[in-house]
Amino acid sequence: MPVIDPTRSALLVIDYQARLMPAIDQSDLRLANAARLIRAAEILGLPRHVTEQNPQKLGGTVEALGIPPGEALGKTSFDSLRDPVIASRLAGDTALVVCGCEAHVCVLQSVLALRALGRQVHVVADATGSRTEANRQAALARMRDHGAEIVTTEMVLFEWLGSADHPAFKSIMPLIK
Repeated sequence: MPVIDPTRSALLVIDYQARLMPAIDQSDLRLANAARLIRAAEILGLPRHVTEQNPQKLGGTVEALGIPPGEALGKTSFDSLRDPVIASRLAGDTALVVCGCEAHVCVLQSVLALRALGRQVHVVADATGSRTEANRQAALARMRDHGAEIVTTEMVLFEWLGSADHPAFKSIMPLIK
């Protein structure tokens, strides 16, 4: 099913970390869109998974995203699925909505691993960043070539809602305006 089904969706938030974000091209935009996705998932009661790459060196998840201490899962592999705890959390029949940094490293390797398992993956382009736009674009193209859907934050929000009649429509609308 090409439309993102909220009953099968989970949000995967990859490595928005304090020491990494200042180097990310358009980091304010990437963070703002990630925050919108996180808030919408909270409102809709959708599962979310947050990772941190080598948090001892790159710091924890940026505070602006409002992730409670201890929720993020630390890893040292670029591919999140190489960590058994993260792999087990991501198991199941869900469509993963993925955003994060860096697009051409941890996001790419995690998405390729998910696709190799046959998982449905939607990469949120405007909430995914790299240090350079060239690396971000190359990663998005490669993920698309391997079967990931490339979407935007607003696409995700409206597909999760499905209709203006959705009970959470009024709560989600401020995230869109």
